Amino acid sequence: MYSHGYIYISFHFLVLWCNAQGENHPSPNFNQYVRDQGAVTDQLSRRQVRVYQLYSRTSGKHVQIQGRKINANAEDGNTFARLYVETDTFGSRVRIKGAESGHYLCMNRRGKLPSGKSRECLFTEIVLENNYTAFQNAKYEGWYVAFTRKGQPKKASQTREHQREVHFIKRLHKGPLPFPNERHKHFDFISFAQPKRAKRNRKSPTLP
Repeated sequence: MYSHGYIYISFHFLVLWCNAQGENHPSPNFNQYVRDQGAVTDQLSRRQVRVYQLYSRTSGKHVQIQGRKINANAEDGNTFARLYVETDTFGSRVRIKGAESGHYLCMNRRGKLPSGKSRECLFTEIVLENNYTAFQNAKYEGWYVAFTRKGQPKKASQTREHQREVHFIKRLHKGPLPFPNERHKHFDFISFAQPKRAKRNRKSPTLP
């Protein structure tokens, strides 16, 4: 029978061996892996396009893209407030495009929000703890899409995640649903007259 001292020493060496194995094979950093994968453009999968409005927490109105003009003063259901939001990666990186104007929401190196035709304008969609949504620029980390109480764009270099100016609510658009999301029409059932059954010709038996 083993003594208690022998068992203790064996257990001690087992712990040391496990620690040594851990030093040789460190556990993977899953958070870093998710960040790296979420930043890679997905060139193979089909793009997912969502259609909605962005309600600004500060202005009480909706973000609209009118040509090269961007503000958060649109009423609910405004044509220019309808946005196409297209996924770019497996993560939450998206492009935001005005459905009516065809221009993308962008951010330049000065932190301003111009619109343009470039598909390189990418943002990371972040769902916050208070259930609001924030959009961080994919190129300039820590810079967010933001609007003042008057609905005018706020300089991104002055924004932080906790500020009300960067908080939005995603809402469905009141207008007609665009293709391919429009509702399908009901099927029209066509009734056909039932064909008449052909009469059987019974042959009389042949006499020998």
